[in-house]
Amino acid sequence: MSKIVPTISSGTCGPLGVLHLPRFWQKASLGAAGKLHDEYPACGAGYDQMTLDALGLDKDATLVFIAESKPSYVEFEAWVKENMKADADIAAHNAAVTGYIHDDDTRGEIFGLAGLNDDCCSARDAVNLNNLDDWAIFHKEEISG
Repeated sequence: MSKIVPTISSGTCGPLGVLHLPRFWQKASLGAAGKLHDEYPACGAGYDQMTLDALGLDKDATLVFIAESKPSYVEFEAWVKENMKADADIAAHNAAVTGYIHDDDTRGEIFGLAGLNDDCCSARDAVNLNNLDDWAIFHKEEISG
């Protein structure tokens, strides 16, 4: 069975307006189905946990809902709306996502995998660096073989 590299950016939001939530849903859905590429956790300690914390969602309950219900994204957002804390500060969460910067070593690794020099690219934020990482892994695994 082919494993899938998630390519929804952390910089994407759905109708609820929460950055990274569509990517989290895709990764958790693929993980529950046993189809998530081995390089990716279904729910990691970075943006995934940051998003759950910002919304006040329990990690285990959220993953169980996704695994058992297999919701579409719109169905998942409806569940999130019903289960998130009332005072969730979505704007603060979104600012934290877009403002996160990887350390120099991580940036260097991602540039190397993507075939870029550190001085050639203005991408410094984690969202854009993670996009480069996803695209490079996708190309290596799915296109180049």
